[in-house]
Amino acid sequence: MVRGPVQTAPGAKNATIRRELFGSGIGVMHFEQFGLAFDYPDSWSVDTTDSAGGHAAVTVYSPEGAFWSVSAHAPGGEAQELSAAVVGQMRDEYRDLDSESASDTVAGQTLPGYDINFLCLDLTNTAAVRTLETPDAIYLFFCQAEDREWERISHVFAAMTTSFVTSLAG
Repeated sequence: MVRGPVQTAPGAKNATIRRELFGSGIGVMHFEQFGLAFDYPDSWSVDTTDSAGGHAAVTVYSPEGAFWSVSAHAPGGEAQELSAAVVGQMRDEYRDLDSESASDTVAGQTLPGYDINFLCLDLTNTAAVRTLETPDAIYLFFCQAEDREWERISHVFAAMTTSFVTSLAG
């Protein structure tokens, strides 16, 4: 995996916000490259190899194997089609996949998409795909974990997404 340029977000205000999002026991790093910026746990690894294909993409992996990713796509497309295509690709791989429409509100922005459940290697897994449309891009967020890990770290996925969305505003 390739580690992108990372730095600790500066300032007491940012440190307070990061503690509120991630919790006081998690060390946090800051990623900023390819026009993408977000915070993530310092024990997770960053992979930027998907960014070579003409769009910006970053995946961050937990030590246990869960992951969160964000990718930027050209504006003007259909965000719903993008998230539905992800579900379709997963359905091709996991025939017993269940999905349902879902959305989250982050920093006043609605992120529509899907919640997904499926079996892999006899383990139940949860995934979520969300999109955010801006004048500059359509951002696709995807996170996935085995269900026991999901219960422990879904708040970390939410914190990374929140840090990304708030970075766009500011």
